[in-house]
Amino acid sequence: MSFFKEFKDFALRGNVIDMAVGIIVGAAFGKIVSSLVNDVILPPIGLILGGVNLSHLAITLKAVSGDKPALVLKYGSFIQTVIDFLLIALAIFFAIVKPINLLKRRQQQTPAPPAPSKEQELLTEIRDLLKARMR
Repeated sequence: MSFFKEFKDFALRGNVIDMAVGIIVGAAFGKIVSSLVNDVILPPIGLILGGVNLSHLAITLKAVSGDKPALVLKYGSFIQTVIDFLLIALAIFFAIVKPINLLKRRQQQTPAPPAPSKEQELLTEIRDLLKARMR
């Protein structure tokens, strides 16, 4: 099998195309979630917390020397990113995951049809025996 034919078979396989579509839709959905968090959820939280921003916290490991910039360990930026991640995860959980789980639970709680009564079972058995005799 030639390289190009093998690559074509791989690239045009259904699951690869599905994955590509999923990545594109996921990227677009990521923008929606980012906007939800940054524009809707974080402003009230920032108001409650008094606008706390830890990204300015850092330790200078090596000072500026000539043309070389300072070597800085920006641990505050890391902490701020972790907090942002936790807020985003919490927002996604409450806005998307929890309602979906609630819908799934409601669908699973749909009662199964009741089992047939003894009379129905007996009538079904008689019907099946009569069909067998008619053949």
